[in-house]
Amino acid sequence: MNPPTILIVDDEPANLTVLHQLLMPNFRVLASKTGKQALQNAMKIPPPDLILLDVMMPEMNGYAVLAELQANEKTRDIPVVFVTTLDGAGDEERGLELGAVDYITKPIKPAIVKARVKAHLEIKFARDRLKSQNIWLEEEVARRMKENLLIQDIVLCALAELAETRDSDTGNHILRTQAYVEALARKLQSHPNFAQELDELNLTRIVKVAPLHDIGKVGIPDHILMKPGKLTAEEWEIMKSHCRIGGDAICHAIERAKGANIGWTPLNKPEALAVLDVAQSIAVSHHEKWDGTGYPDGLAGDAIPLPARLMALADVFDALTTPRVYKKPWTTQDATQLILSEKGKHFDPDIVDAFESILEDFEKIRKSLADPK
Repeated sequence: MNPPTILIVDDEPANLTVLHQLLMPNFRVLASKTGKQALQNAMKIPPPDLILLDVMMPEMNGYAVLAELQANEKTRDIPVVFVTTLDGAGDEERGLELGAVDYITKPIKPAIVKARVKAHLEIKFARDRLKSQNIWLEEEVARRMKENLLIQDIVLCALAELAETRDSDTGNHILRTQAYVEALARKLQSHPNFAQELDELNLTRIVKVAPLHDIGKVGIPDHILMKPGKLTAEEWEIMKSHCRIGGDAICHAIERAKGANIGWTPLNKPEALAVLDVAQSIAVSHHEKWDGTGYPDGLAGDAIPLPARLMALADVFDALTTPRVYKKPWTTQDATQLILSEKGKHFDPDIVDAFESILEDFEKIRKSLADPK
């Protein structure tokens, strides 16, 4: 292990010699006769572990050198001990106020210099170890958070894919609707009515769980879900229940997590639960309509959660523009006309305006994620 490095700075060669001979047996010593040389030596790699700095020097005094050291990110953490003939209480106070860690007066006493150097090196190395440990902990927390988010994403995707396997007509439906939702949300980020609700964190949550909007279809009987023809009134009521089934399933997952007693509060909610809250709102309410004629709760206007309002438009556009066993795909133009005609009825007017302004983006998504023929 290399010995600690100490930089001594003094314009008097005799003083440099004394300090050099005193410290050489135990330390690697660098010497500078001017403030400018001291700053150059302080930038060496590795940097000095401690600087013994004279105050009274020509051209650039010790106070100016210390100011330069602290202004530089690479040198500001090097502890500096002033070594000077100035022995007034005011001089010492000034040096400490400017950021020096200690103040030694000349003529120096070897025992005092050695003791002060040892003490400040121990403090410096302890601080370095603590900083290193903190960096390691931060990196470890970040790594584990990344792993947890990856696992979360994989589970969400698996659940969404499971729901889609029950409906052979939907193809890349979950990918397209997810992309449509993100396009709408990003367009609305700058809208004053949505800026807070669509900050980057919330937007990411919405996009992440958008594929779970039809998770409740796993509870719909096959003879209804996969029926090629028109559903009867009774069958339609059962089909509509997928919203409640999906929402209840996610609600149960949330309640189970709460029961795990993991020490969270509404103001300090784990990210996983915040994501599930959004997922539940989409699963339950993505078939609600702006005018209150939707299902399952007949919500209207802003009472419908924003994530669900975004999904409502994305879901309808995709259903219209893709083939089903019971219909041919509509053209983008025809689907757009229907959505525009439903502004303020089925859909949030502001979301329809956003949709109209990014039609080209929707068309690109539709083509790039088209189902294989």
